[in-house]
Amino acid sequence: MKLELTRIGNSRGIRIPKPLIAQCGLGEVVELRVTPEGLVISPHRSPRHGWREAFAAEFKPEEGLLLDQLDPNAFDRKEWKW
Repeated sequence: MKLELTRIGNSRGIRIPKPLIAQCGLGEVVELRVTPEGLVISPHRSPRHGWREAFAAEFKPEEGLLLDQLDPNAFDRKEWKW
C-alpha cells in the first residue's frame, strides 16, 4: 500500500486505514522504532506483557513452592521471627 506523508504542523504523518489498524491490533498507543528496513509501528505492550501467562504455565501448585523444599538454615532456626 502506498501512502502520502501529510503535513502536521512542523512534522509529517500518515493516515492508517481502519482495516489495517484492526488487522495489526493497534490501539490508541503504539510503539515506533527504526530498523534498517525503515519504521516499524507495533501495538504498545507493557514491559511485563505475557509474564502472568508464562508463570501460570510453569507454576504447578501440586509441587509446592521452591522454598518449601529447602531445609531450614541457622538463620531460620535462630534469628527469624514472625
